[in-house]
Amino acid sequence: MDAAAIITQVSRDDEQLNAYPVDKVENVDDRLKPPKRGFFQAIFCCWRRARTKSNQNGTPVDGSITPPPLQGPQKYLLPPIRHSDMHKKCMVIDLDETLVHSSFKPIPNADFIVPVEIDGTVHQVYVLKRPHVDEFLKKMGELYECVLFTASLAKYADPVADLLDKWNVFRARLFRESCVYHRGNYVKDLNKLGRDLQKIVIVDNSPASYIFHPDNAVPVKSWFDDVTDSELLDLIPLFEKLSKVESVYSVLCNSNQPILQTGSPPSTHDVNST
Repeated sequence: MDAAAIITQVSRDDEQLNAYPVDKVENVDDRLKPPKRGFFQAIFCCWRRARTKSNQNGTPVDGSITPPPLQGPQKYLLPPIRHSDMHKKCMVIDLDETLVHSSFKPIPNADFIVPVEIDGTVHQVYVLKRPHVDEFLKKMGELYECVLFTASLAKYADPVADLLDKWNVFRARLFRESCVYHRGNYVKDLNKLGRDLQKIVIVDNSPASYIFHPDNAVPVKSWFDDVTDSELLDLIPLFEKLSKVESVYSVLCNSNQPILQTGSPPSTHDVNST
């Protein structure tokens, strides 16, 4: 196995290529800017999408992607929810380029150096933590049932999570084998979690990862080594509000899409009314 293949990440040059179709994500960076650049105005006012149109067979014709149907008795990816998390929403958090950046090339200021055995050879993985990741994870652990979901292999991601998660925030960890391989991408199918879709939010730098559930996503910019980055810090107020509403769709303003496996339509009350 190629050592680099254990980590699913985007390069600086390829970041824009690993993107959701243009007709579904219009100026993601413009919609998720820090407050000084109209962050919340973009979140609450500019995330409206046109209603999904279907042909006579019920197939979307606007470029959206329908997840594969669940076959047979469904065994969900997550264990039963803990009693302490019963009234919390579920936050699915990506790892690479969202919380950390890792490299097989030596990084002099690496926060972690993780040994990974591949085909009998031990490789050193150098890991940088994104600015404010500690504050972000600690706060999200208070507000949400947090789940780490990465398309990387467990032999790399699990020890990184051990070092990163000082507060045992992650209630579960899901790796590449839990993804759906769809059109060359590892997709995180939120239907398989065993949680109400109206109460799930996914935080990820790769739009391909949530192509089945764009209405549940809060995109983040891919991070490599910018020490001035404040994306995780800027997102905390949004997630504080999101944790208090009935349905995540009422905040993300994407409630035009049908909700899969919930049996009820999304709430339409605005976050400002809570």
